[in-house]
Amino acid sequence: MRAIWKGTISFGLVSIPVSLYPAIRREELQFRLLRSSDHSPVNYKRVAEKDGKEVPWDKIVKGYEYEKGKFVVIKEEDFRRVDVEATQTVEIMNFVSESDVDPLLFYKPYHLEVGKGGGKAYMLLRDALNRSGKIAIAHVVIKTRQHLAAIRPQDKNLMLELMHFPDELRDRSELKAPEGKAPGKAEINMAEKLIESMTTPWKPDEYKDEYREAVEAMIEDKVAHGDSKPAKAAKAKKPANVIDLVSVLQESLAATKSKRSHAHSTKSAHKTASAKHSKNRKKAA
Repeated sequence: MRAIWKGTISFGLVSIPVSLYPAIRREELQFRLLRSSDHSPVNYKRVAEKDGKEVPWDKIVKGYEYEKGKFVVIKEEDFRRVDVEATQTVEIMNFVSESDVDPLLFYKPYHLEVGKGGGKAYMLLRDALNRSGKIAIAHVVIKTRQHLAAIRPQDKNLMLELMHFPDELRDRSELKAPEGKAPGKAEINMAEKLIESMTTPWKPDEYKDEYREAVEAMIEDKVAHGDSKPAKAAKAKKPANVIDLVSVLQESLAATKSKRSHAHSTKSAHKTASAKHSKNRKKAA
């Protein structure tokens, strides 16, 4: 991993040297635009609106449109002049209970790696957050933009998670509230049973990007065989018009039990076959 930012966490009068590393790896499939007749790649050009001429990178500057058609040019030194210290500091403003913060505010996690000589102060902040059950709310500037951020303990390390500013969230009162008769006791009980029947231990390795895997398999097939196979469109599930909610929940519960029973039988069969195979190998030896 490569650090995208290096600086310090400002914790009262305590300074902790840290490096910031992305905590998420997202590899998107890359597609190029091609001319259909000969598959020649289509390139983009930077063209000026005024005369339609192409503009090279060394002739391009950043500008802010303060009125329609009127711009002020902003240079790199202008960004640096705004607040030099802030670009190097995660400044903790206060500590709050995580349960008090709207989960929608959190959106991008980073690993915080301690720098040389900061081990004790780093562990102090980590352990204090663990024991208090609080998270730190801070300001940090990354790539010319100030972010709201939270610092929280994660195993032996600290995480920094970028946050939306509260005024960036849309007002939920604009959404239409559900209408109609509220669910009855029997329906709620049945829903709870269904949830219980579908509850399993958290196993993160079981969750895969199935759509990406399917697209990759399709691409590999086209590379190997071209367009010889006709494409089959996936059948979209039609939404059911639910009238008797209890009976639908009962069917769902029965289906879940059957699915679990089948999975258990398959697993047992695999274990038995594996044991027989191992026993036969021992006899052969």
